Amino acid sequence: MINEVVARLVEVKGCGINQKDSMGDTPLAWAAGNGQEAVVKMLLGRDDVNPNRSNYWGQTPLSRAAENGHVGVVEILLRRDDVYPGEPDEDGRTPLGWAACNGHEGVVEILLRRDDVDPNELDAGGRTPLWCAAIYGHKEVVKILLAQGANPNEPDEDGQTPLWQAARFGYEGVVEMLLGWDDINPNKSDKWGQTPLHCASENGHEEVVKILLGRDDINPHKPDNDDQTPLCCAAYNGYEGVVKILLARPDVNPDTPTNDG
Repeated sequence: MINEVVARLVEVKGCGINQKDSMGDTPLAWAAGNGQEAVVKMLLGRDDVNPNRSNYWGQTPLSRAAENGHVGVVEILLRRDDVYPGEPDEDGRTPLGWAACNGHEGVVEILLRRDDVDPNELDAGGRTPLWCAAIYGHKEVVKILLAQGANPNEPDEDGQTPLWQAARFGYEGVVEMLLGWDDINPNKSDKWGQTPLHCASENGHEEVVKILLGRDDINPHKPDNDDQTPLCCAAYNGYEGVVKILLARPDVNPDTPTNDG
């Protein structure tokens, strides 16, 4: 039905085929963002349709389709030679970044088949697609990105890595997957000196703490920039379970002073 209505409207003189709405989206962007494959095909069949026209946030029709996980629309758009798959929006986020953030595995796989899509691209905050997938716990997207060469140690502008964020939010599966990568640095700290173990400890994620401590190269007593250890963080926030886990380690000193005394 919608296909027929659009077909009639585009034939009306002065219909404004590339006209933007109040958010800057064109008819093509709306169709792409809502997964209307037939409408997208129809509009792209016209010579006067701009497939890359972005909205006021810099999102192209491809970005809108990727953001919402519309695999079919993404495939249709990428068949055109004039659609650039790495076009960033105003926040520096590309279609791959949007798909990774929202856990759209199929779209991520399609985009990564392209030679002109970089799995380690950075947005305006220094965040990679892997970082975005990790912070939202999208384990399968993390797996896909790692297999395609994503750097598991790439931090954002605050020095926080994908592992740091996964530990912070207690995503056990993502933490295990990242730790399974050969070149992962489990002790990499952010600009405040906090490690993934700090994050898991101060948020009470007992299972993540156990997973991290299962590695021989983890430092369970490393202080942050305020001399706070993972044990201090857990104790301050009242996480008894984490405190017990840490105190079971012979290399954790419960009497280490902090900057607060």
